Amino acid sequence: MAVNAVAVDGLSMSYRVPVREAGLKAAFRTLVHRRFREVQAVRDLSFEIPHGEVVGLLGPNGAGKTTAMKLMSGLLHPTAGSVDVLGYTPWQRRTPFLQQIALVRGSQPTGGAQELTVLDSLQYQRVLYDIPDADYHAGLDELAGLLGLGPLLHRQLRALSLGERMRAGLALSLLYRPKVLFLDEPTLGLDVSAAAAIRRFLSAYADQSGATVVLTSHYMADVESLCRRLILVDHGRVQYDGPLERLSARLSPYKLLRISAPAAAKEDFEGVAEVVATSGVSWELRVPRDDVARVTAHLLTSFHVIDLAVEEPSLETVLDRAYREGV
Repeated sequence: MAVNAVAVDGLSMSYRVPVREAGLKAAFRTLVHRRFREVQAVRDLSFEIPHGEVVGLLGPNGAGKTTAMKLMSGLLHPTAGSVDVLGYTPWQRRTPFLQQIALVRGSQPTGGAQELTVLDSLQYQRVLYDIPDADYHAGLDELAGLLGLGPLLHRQLRALSLGERMRAGLALSLLYRPKVLFLDEPTLGLDVSAAAAIRRFLSAYADQSGATVVLTSHYMADVESLCRRLILVDHGRVQYDGPLERLSARLSPYKLLRISAPAAAKEDFEGVAEVVATSGVSWELRVPRDDVARVTAHLLTSFHVIDLAVEEPSLETVLDRAYREGV
């Protein structure tokens, strides 16, 4: 077995989109003479993802993330470059490849006939992927328990809420135990409780199954709870590939200290740390990374400290700076 589950090399994808001026005359002119412009969605992407790794593919809107996911899952054919997923070229759409990968989209978690019940859809999936009966029933029991599908099994897909459709969609995608899972905005539109439940399930599934997971999401809680590695894409190109901690250290020259000290006053922190926020006896301080140890020692010896915590800046802060200023 190859070391990498996914290998992307020099991947590019461009589209031709029609262009016309506003107005009725311009509309008539396009009937005779259509003009187009080239849109480069992905530019020379290259990266490798080992088996069993969970990776966040991140970037601002229009960065090329979803296009890259569609290319890796075989829904699109690239303009240039190559992709190898489990030893297959995705856009050739060979049956052994399709039986080992799954693409789950938050905007459309369940496909097929919406008149079918969840159980009917799962049974159809069993036939489609030729899942042995014993494996089907074991998988159904496991997924029904983990995703709380019991009350949903006999309801039609079209009657499910968005959160329920996402749970059903995950069950449909994982029933045949794919080795590579592409997740495109898996918690899109879900409330806090439903999103947290999906994250807990995906984390447990990745740990237990050893599946390779590629995730795109604008919800940083998804990324922080699931991904150990980030690939940042902007304007169709890879801008960063590595752990979050290294990116944070590169782009944020400070850490946050949260301290509870009843006797402290704002002037006590002058020349020591920048006060970001305060609430009662609690203080949030911004401290240069190189000064954290010194400042922490000073605070502990100068005040009656009830609680003290050192934190990295939020992922939103780090990524915002990465998108605005580059890596």
